[in-house]
Amino acid sequence: MKLTHEIRDPIHTFIKLSSEERKVLDSPQFQRLRYIHQLALTYLVYPGATHNRFEHSLGVMELASRVYDVVTDPENIHNEIKDKFPEVNDSVKRNYWKEVIRMAALCHDLGHIPFSHAAEKELMEEGCSHETFTANIIDELEEIWQEMTPPLRTDDIKKLAVGPKELPDLTFSDWESILSEIITGDSFGVDRIDYLLRDSYHAGVAYGNFDHFRLIDTLRILPKEYAETEEPALGIEIGGIHTAESLLLARYYMFTQVYMHRVRRIYDIHLKDFMKSWLGKDKITDDLEFHLNLTDNKILVAMREALNNEDKPGHKDAKRILERNHFKVLYSPNPGDMEINIDPNTAIYEAAKEEFGKENVRYDSYHPTGGTYDFPVLLNTEEVESSVNISDALNNIPVVKVDFVFINSDLKKDADEWLKANKEAILKEDDI
Repeated sequence: MKLTHEIRDPIHTFIKLSSEERKVLDSPQFQRLRYIHQLALTYLVYPGATHNRFEHSLGVMELASRVYDVVTDPENIHNEIKDKFPEVNDSVKRNYWKEVIRMAALCHDLGHIPFSHAAEKELMEEGCSHETFTANIIDELEEIWQEMTPPLRTDDIKKLAVGPKELPDLTFSDWESILSEIITGDSFGVDRIDYLLRDSYHAGVAYGNFDHFRLIDTLRILPKEYAETEEPALGIEIGGIHTAESLLLARYYMFTQVYMHRVRRIYDIHLKDFMKSWLGKDKITDDLEFHLNLTDNKILVAMREALNNEDKPGHKDAKRILERNHFKVLYSPNPGDMEINIDPNTAIYEAAKEEFGKENVRYDSYHPTGGTYDFPVLLNTEEVESSVNISDALNNIPVVKVDFVFINSDLKKDADEWLKANKEAILKEDDI
């Protein structure tokens, strides 16, 4: 495969593609990603964060290529699992799967609705997700896959782009599962690596930076016998453990300082409320034609129209977003309040709704599920150990949690005075 096209990129300098890959890039399905912001309305808080899913997807393809070359090098395959991956010793198969993982990485975000994750759960019909849309759009591109040299199997691309959790009807080999993990993995997925580096760069913050070159050089496919499973996993050599810590700490800081920023969170809520009003009783279904015509630009045009017409659905939320008259934080929890009431957020939210009306109060809560960062680490003795037993830093990364009660900005002064006078009584009364 000759990479004859070069695209300049602020994160990876140059991203190279073949002429066959360029056909995917030039397809309407992929070009649509130019009009889907990576971080929704975050640019209203961090003005530089106007980047899009188009450039991110190119970056993920670039990183997937680099990781694939490292972890499938026969010299880097652990002796205990070499028999599981005969593909690495077959140059034809290895080249085929490299092209598959590049295309899967390039296409992994094709299914995003406008403004990415901000409004997905509330607006999509049950059973729909951006992953299912992604799989369906990859199906639509079958003609391009068949014209590549060699032709690529559509299901192979879908498997790697979306992963086994989202495609329960397809059977994954160990090889396919590990290649999908290169893109979608929780610890070392290149989707995560690129968005941390890219979001940090465009937002103008340093929190997302880490030595991804060293990280990639030390990634390995390793057994997880310590976890009593025969399934191999993406892990790291002991020499790269500090870069792994840096990656996961970068994620924590980006969540606390950017993704969960209080103003960004309320803009997401106003955006969801606007889109619900704009769609009316409808929800986004699996209609691909409708989906592919839906972009951030279309929503922003509708928002501008609603701003100038009180009779348009979503008028109030359009004003809150476009005129920066968003709701303000009335309350966020502190340890002292939790000693009085185990759930102070709900208590104050309910009391504020009763006092000021539910239309003037919003509650935002983010409590992710998940445990520790557990991945295999290759020791100098060739033994494999869990990262949980190797790194104190990883065991002590806090869980990011968010609880905000927001109030209509017109009522903020009165609400602050009300809360100051009544908070203790509200917390004690609700805890009875």
